[in-house]
Amino acid sequence: MTRYLGLWLRFLHIFVTCTLACLGYLWRRAWAGRLGPEQVELLRGEALARLLQKLGATFIKFGQILSTRPDLLGPGFIEPLARLQDAVPPAPFPAVRRVLDDEVGADKERELIAEIDETPVAAASVAQVHRARLRTGRVVALKVQRPDAQRQIERDLSILSFWARLLDRFETVRMLSLPGAVERFGEALHGQLDFCREAENNRRFAKSFAEVENVGVPALIDELCTRRVLCMEFVDGVKATEPEKVGGDRAKLARLGGEAVLKMIFTDGFVHADLHPGNIILTPDDRVVLIDLGMVSEIPSDLLRPWVETFVALSQQNGAECARLFYIYAPTVSGTDYRAFERDVVGFLGGLYDKKLGEVEVSRAVSGMMNILRRHRVQIDPSFTVVNIALLVAEGLGKQLDPSIDLVPLAMPYLSQAMLTAPPGRAPFREVPSAPRD
Repeated sequence: MTRYLGLWLRFLHIFVTCTLACLGYLWRRAWAGRLGPEQVELLRGEALARLLQKLGATFIKFGQILSTRPDLLGPGFIEPLARLQDAVPPAPFPAVRRVLDDEVGADKERELIAEIDETPVAAASVAQVHRARLRTGRVVALKVQRPDAQRQIERDLSILSFWARLLDRFETVRMLSLPGAVERFGEALHGQLDFCREAENNRRFAKSFAEVENVGVPALIDELCTRRVLCMEFVDGVKATEPEKVGGDRAKLARLGGEAVLKMIFTDGFVHADLHPGNIILTPDDRVVLIDLGMVSEIPSDLLRPWVETFVALSQQNGAECARLFYIYAPTVSGTDYRAFERDVVGFLGGLYDKKLGEVEVSRAVSGMMNILRRHRVQIDPSFTVVNIALLVAEGLGKQLDPSIDLVPLAMPYLSQAMLTAPPGRAPFREVPSAPRD
């Protein structure tokens, strides 16, 4: 009974908050006067971001995931959603200690851990991180799941699923595939609740980067890793959110970051799915360390070759081939006029590139293509959006560290190797329609 009462009270809170947010948006829209389409979209995006921030951590994470789908949402939505911060007040340390005792065992904890800083260095919706020192003297980061995380996430997912099914009845919203998005979001969050999965991801990345100079992930302390506790080396350095504080060889760090992303995509097919500057640490000895590895995306092996061919077409300014590949491998194309789609792709790439291949700007190419795909209702495989976000982060961070860096020359060896080793691509969903006769 208490569970259902809590669920309905939360539902009522969400309903009232959404209603007030809609009224607030209408008031701002009325006072804004005449606006262009892009300004109206930005106003709506900012209103949605404010709403999700008020609704709390689960909804903030949902907004962050929506921000990785530029093929579905315009820039006016993407930019405000990408700025959402999953930061919440920390749980009291006695509650954190109880989780540690339940998971690790009080005796083992005292045997291995000399001291724990009671003030967390980071606190989010699923877990918080404490600095600690082992009996050996090694400084580590203890990631401990919040005591109430499971209950809160289950409750909010139930409500999100209800709203998604309700909104999916409207034609204007249906293309967003909200029920499916909520289902995938729930799977991702449940995965984040099991730290054994994150530990396995960590080991897989560690193996992948074992032979790569100065790129890696924090080393795990296996004796202190459980389903709700993760212990790893504490990495001293600067988060990539503050590139101006980075010392050392900035050009080298920019190159290492770019090559790490290219390797994940085109060599391993195993990509950090929550890659943003806050999850990249740049160390004083010129290392790039990836953290927060709970969310990953595996590129289907039969999609690797089509995506490589698409990136090659993009880099070579081959608009016709690029349009064809996007179109035939898109799971859905809702009433797309292929010839109009092709003209837009050819025109966009023709106006974007300089004659020299080395002057291609990857971020503009990817962002522009996502806008065209969304406008023509060409819905691509979700794994491709993870690849796009990773490339955008790599180039954005690289340009801040070294304005002269160019991802295209860096990518060519990876693309060439992938073309040689990738398995045959999957069968296309459709063929390009024949050109109308004069």
